[in-house]
Amino acid sequence: MEKYYCSVSVSPIRADISEKSEMTSQILYGETCEIIETEGLYSKIKMDFDGYEGWVNSSVLKKENSEISKNLVTQIYGVFDLPEGRNLLSLGSEVAFETENLIDKNNIRESLVETAKKFINVPYLWGGRSYFGIDCSALVQLVYKIHGVALPRDADKQAELGEARDFVEESEPGDLAFFEDETGFISHVGLVLSPFELIHASGKVRIDSLDFSGIYNAEKNKHTHKLRMVKTVI
Repeated sequence: MEKYYCSVSVSPIRADISEKSEMTSQILYGETCEIIETEGLYSKIKMDFDGYEGWVNSSVLKKENSEISKNLVTQIYGVFDLPEGRNLLSLGSEVAFETENLIDKNNIRESLVETAKKFINVPYLWGGRSYFGIDCSALVQLVYKIHGVALPRDADKQAELGEARDFVEESEPGDLAFFEDETGFISHVGLVLSPFELIHASGKVRIDSLDFSGIYNAEKNKHTHKLRMVKTVI
């Protein structure tokens, strides 16, 4: 099956065939996909990286050259000269030229933390998956992606991976903390910075306290998310 790549900095992936349909995720420049079907101006795609499916405007897709190797953009954002012209790309984009490697593979946990912190104050965007707007599960997915670890797109699927910690105080930097809604569904995720602190996307990317009850927001003077579990995936 032919492969296609996203030829713009970031493109919405929508639930249905309309520009007004809910944006469920995004595909970044250079990320590849298969086209499942095409209807009018839209194509239903399946992303190679995480298997996510949805509808994109067909105009952003170009045929992939399978002989060209790709490198990850590990900067938070950068301006690059691309075949399509000069463009601003977010971390996690994939390009066909050498990029600067900012990842410390000898200390991956601290590297995960330092990368995540660079997203602080990035605005929350439902379905967002870039430095220009991001949701909770995309934040941890992108941070892990450039460290060579592929996570699913959604928090409930991410929670199926790894091994659970018995206690919050046993957590290590880079672990993932998962939170449930009133029905028990896992609806939120954050990345542990220390046993009692995490970074997550809620309103914006922010750092809050973590305890056995969940996330404590000092500005609101209350817990905002109920903790289900903490897991290590590396």
